[in-house]
Amino acid sequence: MRWSILLMLLTALVTAAAAAEETAVDSSLVGGAPAYRIGPEDVLEIFVWKEPDLQREVLVRPDGGISFPLAGDLEAAGKTPVEVQEELTRRLQKYIPDAVVTVTVTKVAGYRIFVVGKVNNPGQYVVGRYVNVLQALTLAGGLTPYASENKIKIVRKKGDGEVTFPFHYSAVKKGQNLEENILLQSGDVVVVP
Repeated sequence: MRWSILLMLLTALVTAAAAAEETAVDSSLVGGAPAYRIGPEDVLEIFVWKEPDLQREVLVRPDGGISFPLAGDLEAAGKTPVEVQEELTRRLQKYIPDAVVTVTVTKVAGYRIFVVGKVNNPGQYVVGRYVNVLQALTLAGGLTPYASENKIKIVRKKGDGEVTFPFHYSAVKKGQNLEENILLQSGDVVVVP
C-alpha cells in the first residue's frame, strides 16, 4: 500500500515537472500574457544611468520611429520596451561604454482596436491593456438586435495582406469554441454584420 502511494506521488511529480518544462516562460510573455508591443503615439521614458542629459520622454512618431541623442533614429513600433532598450544600449556603447539604459512606456496610446457594424457604440477604442473579442464587444456596448451573431469576423493586417478570424458569438456565450475568443492586436477590426 505504501509503495503504491509513493509511486503515485512520484508519477505526479514527474508529470508536474514535464508540464512546467512545456510551459517555460517565453521571452515574449510577461506574467503569462504577451509582452506589450510599442505602438505609434505611445510615450516612452528613456533613462541612461549616470547621464542626466540623456533622460527624457519620447513620443513614438506615426511612422513608428523615435529619435534619441547619440543613437539617432530607430524603429520602436512593434518592439517590446526591452528590445528598444537593447537597441539603444548597443548604439550608445560607442559613446558611453557600459551604458545602462531603461525604457518604460509611460503612456499607452498605440494599442487601438476597432469595432464596426451592428454594435451599440461602433468606433475606435484606445485601450491600456490587451483585450479579447468579448471584451471588445463589451466596450462597444454589445450587439444590437440586428447583429448576425455567427458571422462576426476579426480582420488583422498581416504584412501586405489581411487575415480574418471567425467568431461565433452564440457558441462562445454558451462556453463553446472558446479558442475563437482571441486576444486582439493593435489595429485589429472586429466586424459585426
